[in-house]
Amino acid sequence: MATDSPDAPASTHSADAIAAVAATDVDHAARPLEAAAVMGLLPARPRLLALGEPTHGEETLLDLRNDVFRRLVEEEGYRTIAVESDCLKGLVVDDWVGSGTGSLDEVMERGFSHPDLGLGTSAANRELVRWMRAYNEGRPASGRLRFAGFDGPLEITHAASPRQALTALHDYLAAGVDADLLPCTAEELDGLLGADDRWTDRAAMTDPSRSTGRSAEAGRLRLLADDLTTVLDAQSPHLITQTSREAWDRARLYGRTAAGLLRYHHWMADASPVRMTRLCALRDAMMADNLLALADRGPVLVHAHNSHLQRAKSTMRMWQGQVEWWGAGALVGARLGEEYAVLATALGTIRRRGVDAPPADTVEGRLYALARDRCLVDASRLAASLGEPRPAARVSPWFGYAPLDPAHLDAHDGIVFVRDV
Repeated sequence: MATDSPDAPASTHSADAIAAVAATDVDHAARPLEAAAVMGLLPARPRLLALGEPTHGEETLLDLRNDVFRRLVEEEGYRTIAVESDCLKGLVVDDWVGSGTGSLDEVMERGFSHPDLGLGTSAANRELVRWMRAYNEGRPASGRLRFAGFDGPLEITHAASPRQALTALHDYLAAGVDADLLPCTAEELDGLLGADDRWTDRAAMTDPSRSTGRSAEAGRLRLLADDLTTVLDAQSPHLITQTSREAWDRARLYGRTAAGLLRYHHWMADASPVRMTRLCALRDAMMADNLLALADRGPVLVHAHNSHLQRAKSTMRMWQGQVEWWGAGALVGARLGEEYAVLATALGTIRRRGVDAPPADTVEGRLYALARDRCLVDASRLAASLGEPRPAARVSPWFGYAPLDPAHLDAHDGIVFVRDV
């Protein structure tokens, strides 16, 4: 029988053999992307199940999201999907999938934000809305699907005027409580708001001096938003009985959106070095508040960029340098614990963007070697198979795609891998 000698090549412990074992471990951690497989990864049934994406605007990823939502609806009883779009515009979509009043073209035009990402013109988004309406046809309200945007009315270039949210909240209260209980009239509110272009000036994103967020009118509006929300809460037994829980919940959305927008505008006028860090944090705080409100409907599928949904801190390089903040997923996860679960999506290639096959020694490279078009991977088993130290992070040649951070694998419940986009 042959024996190893100290001078003989350690062929059984070669780099190729170790790589083969690691590949086998990764293969064992992978499974088909099915609803039952997703639930099998989780320690408890979540109220919010987040599905992240590492880049925006790819129809392949939106089609995958649609497929996952359909399976969750049909096999796991899910009834709500929340996407990274304006929470107020999302009401337009939700009303249509519930009633069918109006045209799909109009809903797609008015119901989505972020036009630079093409949310309203996306074929996959259109198919999602159409399918939800068809599913709801003839069903009782309790069995219908619901749609929600959970982002604030914020674009990368500017923030919206608080007019829509504030006036909708005031109108709801004015119709339901004595006028003496209201802190202002509709006319006073309109005068303080002024022209909407005061609020939406795009130059204010990079020039704090152009922001109206610290004007006397804006300060007064912040106090009024707080007072109006206090009336809403204090009169909740009466208002819910007089209108409905659904109408009251919508008024609460108006209230927190108005407060969030006024807070955001206030800090847009800040000239300190942490300005963009604070604005990123405020945006995700608005997202988190909306998600926590939606969790009462549970279970909900949430879809957004990985960076908004991950439990670890989010980072981004901007014109002011590197910014770091706690994203919506981290905030919600801290509140909900195991009732929040997150699946991060990783990609092999986006060749039209110059993102070719990943290096073999990256996490994406290990997954790419599985030669599966798409799969679900147990994040904890994947992390264990990689050992320590973890592989280096993949470097993307395109700014619009953010590879997985190997250091954060343990903070995900699962990884959805898509081989080619």
